[in-house]
Amino acid sequence: MSVPEFNETELKVVGENPAKFGMPATPIFNYPCTVKEAVNAAYRREPYWQVFGIDMQMMTPGVNPDNIARAFAFEAQEFKPVTDRCVPDMFGIEWEYVPSVGGAMVRPGKPFAEDAWDLLEKLEWPDPDNWDWEKSGKANNGVFFKKENYNVIGFLNGWFERLISMLDFENALMALYDEDQKEAVHKFFDRLSDLYINILGHYIDTYPDLDGFSIHDDWGSQKETFFSPELCREMIVPYMRRVTDYVHSRGKNCEFHSCGQNIKQVPNMIEAGWDAWFPQDIVDTHKVYDLYGDKIIVGVDPKIDKTGKTPDEMRQAARDFIDRFMQPGKPCFFHYTMDCCTPEFCEELYAYSRKKACGMV
Repeated sequence: MSVPEFNETELKVVGENPAKFGMPATPIFNYPCTVKEAVNAAYRREPYWQVFGIDMQMMTPGVNPDNIARAFAFEAQEFKPVTDRCVPDMFGIEWEYVPSVGGAMVRPGKPFAEDAWDLLEKLEWPDPDNWDWEKSGKANNGVFFKKENYNVIGFLNGWFERLISMLDFENALMALYDEDQKEAVHKFFDRLSDLYINILGHYIDTYPDLDGFSIHDDWGSQKETFFSPELCREMIVPYMRRVTDYVHSRGKNCEFHSCGQNIKQVPNMIEAGWDAWFPQDIVDTHKVYDLYGDKIIVGVDPKIDKTGKTPDEMRQAARDFIDRFMQPGKPCFFHYTMDCCTPEFCEELYAYSRKKACGMV
């Protein structure tokens, strides 16, 4: 669509995005189009204004057993973590909720299989065709997923994460490196990609207002990536690319959620077909934007400190951010550190980015 030139009436605050995931609430202005259209425009690299990462409505529905097992099910029905027993994921691997961290993990030390070949022999593959997709669609369409929102499915347990859940971390990492196990890992990832394409296809068919996916596969620690870019390119990238190609063929976007110091792996993310990456704040997102922002949309941490700044200074900070990170054909998502989001900052960020998108500044 063609968005009209900015009008001051757009600055009327008509609602509020609630605080979530530890980030503060942000105002909803009198936008000239839906947030869905605005986020999709950013993915086309033709932004209508500067959008936030939290502008996206994410669902992790309970129809997928992984979301219940991981205590990370968010949908119309409220799910509470199971605290009195372990819960099996789609493969039957049991996850234990840890209240102190607010999440679930596989108890280490007793892996499901000893190595990748043992895994192939033991594994029983799930059949997503038998999950109750119709029930989930009736519960969530028009309720949790609304037509005007940019709607995302969060998909946990990517390729390396799935291997970790079955072999434990050290054995999973060794399986990638070990020449005697690589063939088995390739076979596993190949069939796993078939499974994921099946599941993602069901998601697309079940939720007509779905716009894209946020697929998780952690690749690094606080200080460094877990494996070399060369090994990642050999063992993981081709299988990811099959999945992202499928998602794109269905007209949906693919965002990669990968925790860790993974700046070395960004070329692999691009080769794997990801449209965007939302790094943790341990990553120099400004550097990632400078190096790769023309090839992958980066969730940029503004790193703006509001301490002691006047309203006018916060407005200037918003303009500086837009001039720096809303370059032609190179948009970003405003991400993570949001303590700077004072009313003046939010208003100027929206107004100035709208004007810039319209060629008015």
